[in-house]
Parts: sequence; structure tokens; C-alpha cells
Amino acid sequence: MRILVTGGAGFIGSHTAEALLRAGHEVAMIDDLSTGKRANVPAGAETLITDIASHEARLLVARFRPEALLHLAAKVSVRASIDDPGLDARTNVLGSLALLEACRRAGTAYALFASTGGAMYGTARTFPIAETAPAEPASPYGCAKLAVEGYLGYYRRVHGLRTCVLRYANVYGPRQDPHGEAGVVAIFAQRCRAGEPLHIHGDGSQTRDYVHVDDVVAANLACLGARMEGVFNVGTGQETSVATLAAGLLALSGSRGGVRHGPERAGDVARSCLDAALLSRATGWRPRLGIRDGLASTWAWFRSAP
Repeated sequence: MRILVTGGAGFIGSHTAEALLRAGHEVAMIDDLSTGKRANVPAGAETLITDIASHEARLLVARFRPEALLHLAAKVSVRASIDDPGLDARTNVLGSLALLEACRRAGTAYALFASTGGAMYGTARTFPIAETAPAEPASPYGCAKLAVEGYLGYYRRVHGLRTCVLRYANVYGPRQDPHGEAGVVAIFAQRCRAGEPLHIHGDGSQTRDYVHVDDVVAANLACLGARMEGVFNVGTGQETSVATLAAGLLALSGSRGGVRHGPERAGDVARSCLDAALLSRATGWRPRLGIRDGLASTWAWFRSAP
């Protein structure tokens, strides 16, 4: 199958593209390298370095004529979206819309969109959070993801595009970029490697659902293979506090950098934990790596990475 992967030089995108190539698919990728890295690009994938809304991207889509789109490219920082909502929307909303329109013209039949579970539900009332919970994003980043979900509904109803939305929990693992505000596991791992203190916003009691990138890739491929349609959470159903996460990485690394606490960040929710039972029933997918094994594999990569 001809599959277009956006964000293919990034963290989740590069792992997904590698898995697609191993499965025998023909893969083309678009990435502007704003956060992705050339070193992440897997051999065998046609790669265009450009913005997803560019003329060059439209030409690639028209020529490659993808049968399926895996749209993983995004500006992913909640903090940056609060500081500049317009920039976030230009990439995450307008860029996505330009991409969908190009795929419609090229006859693409199926689209899988990487949305957010961590930033979609706001201050939830019950945990773990199911897909039926109200979408109440507390940041422009979450609002942009919700807007693209709405556009996908339009393309499904009006143009017959089969669509699948995966609302990821907090994804972590090898290759995650430690530079920036997204990806606390990567940031902590890099600081542990340098022997620097781990900075925690608030008291560290806030919880997240940390899902390993290998499990996310498995969910992507399971939905693609079954042509799943609808909205699905991708998470472990387990809450881990930031303080527990920090302690685990300090123990794994042997770092003596310790922990420093600072003020809470605007837009952060106190708890986040996703119920992925719907995806499990539909595809048989289940997360394989718990937080302990997942952190161990992530630390092993950071310890040996350049």
C-alpha cells in the first residue's frame, strides 16, 4: 500500500514509518525538520523536507497518490500554543486542512490522525477518561486538535474519506526530543544523563498516562490494517505522578542531580489517564510496556545516544 506519513522524521513518525516499511508498504514522508531529525529518517522512504501546507507538499501528494494518510505532524508544545495561539493554529489547523484537501484531490481513501488525549478532556470528572467524556481542551493546542477532528468529520460525511482519530496519552520512548517543553520523560532522561537537577512544575503530584512509543506504533498499525473508523483513546489506563516519574529515572540512571520545584504552569491539568478499552475491543490492541519497563528501555537509549 502507498502510505503518506507526515512528521516522518519526528519521534512517533519515524518509529511508525520504520514499522510500515518492515511490513512491506511503500512510504513517502513529509517533515519540515522543525523538531524532527534527518537521522531519524528510515532508509527506503521517500522524504520531502517542507511544510505540510507548502506547494511542494501538494505536488508530492498529487504524484505519490497515497492510498492512506497517517497525519502525525504537529506543533506539540502546550506552552508554546498558549504563548502564540496563532502560530499553533497555522500549523495544526490550516496545515492539516491543506493536507486533507490535497489528499482528497489525489483520491486518498483513508486517513489516520494523531490527536491528543492528554490535552483534549480538560479537567475530567471520572478516571480513566473514556472517549464519551466532554472534549474541553484547556489550551490552544487541544483546541486545534479538536478542530482537525471536526474537519475530518466533514471530509468523511461529504467526501467519503474513511477516518480514524487516535487520541494519544503522553507518549515517551527512544528518540524523543529532550529540547523543548514537550516530553517530560525525555527532558528528565537528558538531565539525568548530564547529572543536572530535574525541574518539576508544582509539587509533582500531577499525574499523566505515559504510553510507550512502541505501543503507539502498534496501535497505529492495528487501526490502519483493520481500516478502523471513529475516535479511540491510546493509553495504559494507569496514572503516574511526575514525582514518581522523576524518582524512577533518578534511580535508573544513578544521577545525583535531585529535584527542584518551580511554579505550576498555566494550562496544565492535575490528572490525566485514558481508558483505551474501546480500541482494545475493536482491534485486540493492548499496551505491552508498563512504566517500569518502558522507562528502562528509554533510559538505555538516552544513555548510549550521541
